[in-house]
Amino acid sequence: MSSVAVLTQESFAEHRSGLKDVEITGSVPEDEAYIPTYLEAFPPLPDKSTPGEKTGEPAGAWSKIRPIKASVITQVFHVPLEERRYKDNSQFGEGEEAKVCLDIMQKTGAHIELSLAKDQGLSIMVTGKLDSVMKARKEIVARLQTQASATVLIPKEHHRFVIGKNGEKLQELELKTATKIAIPRSDDPNANIRITGTKDGIEKARHEIQLISAEQDKRAVERLSFEKAFHPFISGAYNRLVQELSQETGARISIPPPSVPKDEIVITGEKEAVAMAIARIRAIYEEKKRKTTTISVEVKKSQHKYIVGPKGNTLQEILENTGVSVEMPPLDSASETIILRGEPDKLGPALTQVYAKAKSVIVVEVIAPAWLHRFIIGKKGQNIGRITQQLPKVHIEFTDGEERISLEGPTEEVEQAQAQMQEIIKDLMARMDYAEINIDHRFHRHLIGKNGANINRIKEQYKVSVRIPQDSERCGLVRIEGDPQGVQLARKELMDMAQRMENERTKDLIIEQKFHRTIIGQKGEKIKEVRDKFPEVIIIFPDQQQKSDIVQLRGPKNEVEKCAKFLQKLIAELVESSFSISVPIHKQFHKNIIGKGGANIKKIREETNTKIDLPMENSNSEMIVITGKKSSCEAARDRILAIQRELANLKEAEVSIPAKLHNSLIGSKGSLVRSVMEECGGVHIHFPAEEYLRALLYLWLAAQEPASQENGDTDLIPRKCDIIIVTGRAEKCELARAALLALVPVTIDVEVSYDLHRYIIGQKGAGIRKMMEDYEVNIWVPQPEQQSDIIKITGQVASVERAKQGLLQRVKELQAEQEDRALRSYKVTLSVDPKYHPKIIGRKGAVISQIRKDYDVNVQFPDKGDEQQVYWLKKNANEARAAIEQLVAALQDMVSEDIRLDRRVHARIIGARGKAIRKLMEEFKVDIRFPQPGSEDPSKVTVTGLPENVDNAIDHLLNLEEEYVSWECRTADDNKALAKGFVVRDAPWNAQGNKAPDMSSAEEFPTFGSGIAPKQTSAWGPKKC
Repeated sequence: MSSVAVLTQESFAEHRSGLKDVEITGSVPEDEAYIPTYLEAFPPLPDKSTPGEKTGEPAGAWSKIRPIKASVITQVFHVPLEERRYKDNSQFGEGEEAKVCLDIMQKTGAHIELSLAKDQGLSIMVTGKLDSVMKARKEIVARLQTQASATVLIPKEHHRFVIGKNGEKLQELELKTATKIAIPRSDDPNANIRITGTKDGIEKARHEIQLISAEQDKRAVERLSFEKAFHPFISGAYNRLVQELSQETGARISIPPPSVPKDEIVITGEKEAVAMAIARIRAIYEEKKRKTTTISVEVKKSQHKYIVGPKGNTLQEILENTGVSVEMPPLDSASETIILRGEPDKLGPALTQVYAKAKSVIVVEVIAPAWLHRFIIGKKGQNIGRITQQLPKVHIEFTDGEERISLEGPTEEVEQAQAQMQEIIKDLMARMDYAEINIDHRFHRHLIGKNGANINRIKEQYKVSVRIPQDSERCGLVRIEGDPQGVQLARKELMDMAQRMENERTKDLIIEQKFHRTIIGQKGEKIKEVRDKFPEVIIIFPDQQQKSDIVQLRGPKNEVEKCAKFLQKLIAELVESSFSISVPIHKQFHKNIIGKGGANIKKIREETNTKIDLPMENSNSEMIVITGKKSSCEAARDRILAIQRELANLKEAEVSIPAKLHNSLIGSKGSLVRSVMEECGGVHIHFPAEEYLRALLYLWLAAQEPASQENGDTDLIPRKCDIIIVTGRAEKCELARAALLALVPVTIDVEVSYDLHRYIIGQKGAGIRKMMEDYEVNIWVPQPEQQSDIIKITGQVASVERAKQGLLQRVKELQAEQEDRALRSYKVTLSVDPKYHPKIIGRKGAVISQIRKDYDVNVQFPDKGDEQQVYWLKKNANEARAAIEQLVAALQDMVSEDIRLDRRVHARIIGARGKAIRKLMEEFKVDIRFPQPGSEDPSKVTVTGLPENVDNAIDHLLNLEEEYVSWECRTADDNKALAKGFVVRDAPWNAQGNKAPDMSSAEEFPTFGSGIAPKQTSAWGPKKC
């Protein structure tokens, strides 16, 4: 049996002092956890080594610690020309590729840099955090590189391992390979996994999926590590050899694609099939390793892509023809060294083929001025198209802004294309020229003309091409290209146009929009006459929808001035002839005014040279509108009114009312004057024309006339502008005259104490506005600095009287309110000990708020040293004072007692958010205060209230303390019983006759010596100073 010891603080102290030997022996139950021995728990230290002796511990322990990976990484990868989605290099950095990269940077937070390689492939550098870089790389490959797709077949039950937990494995695989992997649903019988992406990405993804499937396959899985350089011999040309091996042996052979830097080949299948495949592969490897050798050749980096061929087909072709593997340096590497690996006798033919492929395509540059490029290309690419049709393998590339043209293709065809291009350039240089002129960009749109009319005419006339920069460029350089003579003529005309524009002047005329159509005329006939008269002036009318009165004239200064004067004269004539007046004529007399066959109206029109419009026969209107010159219109009106007077016994009555009051008589949109005419039997009321049509003129007239009297009566001598004419039957005219005089506004003064003015006006004038709206009057209150008691009311007599009564009633209300405020200002004071103030206020002001509400008073608590004050009516204030004194008397009978409660139970007594203590205080009608945090006596609790209530509350608190403390003790005992301490077997102090080590013994616990120990390398690394 082994001995077991329970080591606790108490038992260890007893052993150390030698007071007690503890020995517990017995077997360990099988169902308990394993108990370690003392030596296992506390292994002994190694023997002390001599100075200078090396320990078994490695000196470089720190070297085993893994370095922390950088948070920001950079990846560089290459997109070959044949796999680029966007191949237009004319505006590199400004096309779709740049837009895509900007979008990806915003989405992922990674930084992307693009550069164009000599072979027209894209070099892409992505910098950022690992996760951002992987996401950005996936997006770039998906959007900038052409996509292919392939399928890989693995058992259906292995699909879940490809997906991983919550799809994490699949996401990781897609990011790693920059592909999109579609796995069929579980209910789909199809087991094929579709991979979409670049060729390299698809190969990597297929390889990784096959590895996952192989690991999950219950059949044999073998991994062979052969140098990557020998993989092409095992795969064979176009992977034929490895496919034959798989078919013959039945094993699945996964060889990493060339882009994956792995040496491992994975073989899965039946054990016999795997063994057979391993033997065959090993034999191939050993044979090739024994027989093959290598040679290195240097080939320009730009020619490497021709050796690789599209999708690596050229390399496979060389391997098939010669049995030699060609190892190419990575695309992102600057190395130009190519390694050929194969049998010595086959290296020569392979090298010949490599050089042949490298030289099969050449790049030649042809120099031509940049401005000539588009003529070399021809209209819609006709010229360059003829060359590319004859030599389809030649790729011709123009670089924007540069003079070089690149030709790429087979040597013979490139030489032919170069000769043809040089002939085209020579011909164009002989018969083409260009000129550049600076014209202020403000004039460019005028050079172009409406819908390009001007510039198109110049192009057609001189057989040239004119390039004008966009307005957004704000550039003045205009380029002319074409026939030398035509270029010079076009240049001269454009310069002349620019010169004229510099001398041009623009003038705006203000013409009322209603005259625009008259000036333009039907189908533009009248404005055409003006333009023919001033051909060098451009006249621009605003769109009808703009509701603008501005007509713009542009042209030579003198011509613009002449045209402006002509139009102003024309407008003055139109304004003069467009004067119109309306004459009310009774409906029954209209036919008499027209006359038989229209004779009367025709005669009036011809003699007065006016236009007279009568209302339709079925219309209720009585107004006849006369249009023309003012004097002619008045003459026509008089003649028409004379006809009416002859036909009916009508009278005219004159009413003299100051012109400044006419607007108030007319009313809104003539409502008041129309109501008077209807109520008085259809009389006609004529206001002076200037007042009726031109309000501004009457404001001036009103400023010139003497002030009118309060009742509206004016001076004895009436003025023409004050006279209102009423036409109708005699008795009706008198009624209308009286009605008009009744509408004349009057002004009265009302005396109101200056102190009340601000209350009458109200907040932001609300009170005075309401009174004016209610009584339909205008009320004028004097300015505060005048300190006047007079308020003026202006309006119709009845309205003014009602407004006066309303104002006096408001004054009575305000005076009553002042008296009430005086009564409420009664104040009583009482002296209360400040210690009772919190009790009078109550929790959140509940007590004092109730007193204020019950007695409708205002209670103010004083600053230190002052007395408490109560404001309101005398009766209410005294009642509130009595209530406060009664409350103070009750507080004076209260006592406070301090008790000590175990601070551990304070939180339980208080309860959640003080709910329990509030309930207890309400039950016993006492106030209980607990000590604040950091108090000198944390157990002190103060109970305040009536003596009997305080005693009952204290008894209850002590009972609660006893109950809670006993519960705490029981919980502590239970926890202590559960703690067994640290248990070990075969402890030294359990042996017979042994005691726990004596802490006071210098022998058992020696002090640290002062000697210098030999310098040793710590397992935790060298110490840092």
